[in-house]
Amino acid sequence: MTAAPRIIAVADTDSYVKWAAALLGPVPGAELIVLETELVVSPQQQRAALAGSGLDRVRRARFAELPALLAGADAVLLAARGPLVRVLARLVARLDPPPVIVTGLPGISVPATWLALHFRRQCDLFVLHSHREIREFSHLAVERGIRQRFALATLPFARRTDAIARRGTDLVFAAQALVPRGRDARLEVARLLRRAAAAHPDRRVVLKLRGRPGEAETHREQFPYPELLASLGPIPPNLVTSTAPMRDALRTAEGLVTVSSTAAIEAAAQGVPVIALDTFGVRPSLINVVFEGSGLLGGADDVVERRFRRPSPRWVGDNYFHDPADDDWLERVAELVSRRRAGTLPVRRPHARVGGRARDAWERRLALGSADRSVTGSLAYAVGVPARAVARATRRWRNRLRRRPG
Repeated sequence: MTAAPRIIAVADTDSYVKWAAALLGPVPGAELIVLETELVVSPQQQRAALAGSGLDRVRRARFAELPALLAGADAVLLAARGPLVRVLARLVARLDPPPVIVTGLPGISVPATWLALHFRRQCDLFVLHSHREIREFSHLAVERGIRQRFALATLPFARRTDAIARRGTDLVFAAQALVPRGRDARLEVARLLRRAAAAHPDRRVVLKLRGRPGEAETHREQFPYPELLASLGPIPPNLVTSTAPMRDALRTAEGLVTVSSTAAIEAAAQGVPVIALDTFGVRPSLINVVFEGSGLLGGADDVVERRFRRPSPRWVGDNYFHDPADDDWLERVAELVSRRRAGTLPVRRPHARVGGRARDAWERRLALGSADRSVTGSLAYAVGVPARAVARATRRWRNRLRRRPG
């Protein structure tokens, strides 16, 4: 009988640590390395991300320690932002013997994007979470000439294992760093939360944040909601903020509101109704086109009146709530591991690019940030930053010349 593959995940930011832990929690013997980068989770964020996952083999490590820690792995799950995956994939491919490289995205991944594919093109398997995502990424890969294998896994937060039997009374708003992006739009959301709190003073409005002030997140937030709320005057006593894990916030939720957070899928999986806020439209930049046809879209008045929705039965099967029997990612990993052991699965080579080792050092420094303390990284950064500034200025100058009439 063939032994189960030994899978080790490498993750750094809050959303990726939570995703990797939840995905690998049910996998016997799986391990997680939390990589020290500029955006690494704080110890408190790490505890929250791991809570309830069932994954107990976890350690923090520096980049230089990875070769020793990954030695002997059959498969390595790279759970990180695209630029970091690119750097890690090169390191993992150089291990002897080289493990199968698996990657994925931690939440809603519709629409499929070229950059998500490009940064992960050296990976052997790309894990997605719905039939629709598989279909859209497969089409884009063919269109862009990128050879990639895709596999299906139920979004860990969409597993129907902890359905809430008793509905609470909180309106929970799942904040996102990038959506909506501009200050005016985010200020409009802050005003909406105040309206919702004023309309029902006997019930709480909970602003669910990803982390505490000063804690890093996967995406940098330019206009934090607590600051915007404070700028509008005294905050209603029933409008509160929370950094507790989402599953805890949902236990006391009457319903969840978001623009496009994966929390909408997590809430629906637990039987909590949802409003996917369409006040700012429905378009790819808002990451909410996936909710078209879901029955979850609603406007500001729906939020104030707490007219929450449940997903349409015609939508769920193609979007995150497929039959768990359709999941094939672990089978695909085992198949690729067997092929790698037999020598019939070649190691994917890095995408051709100019710059050689200096380019590698530059990309490593950008991906790790201040956590890269190597001499080569420091030198590449010292040379690369001014060189990039000159290149961008030259590009802008050329573009202006092209736009000049005559």
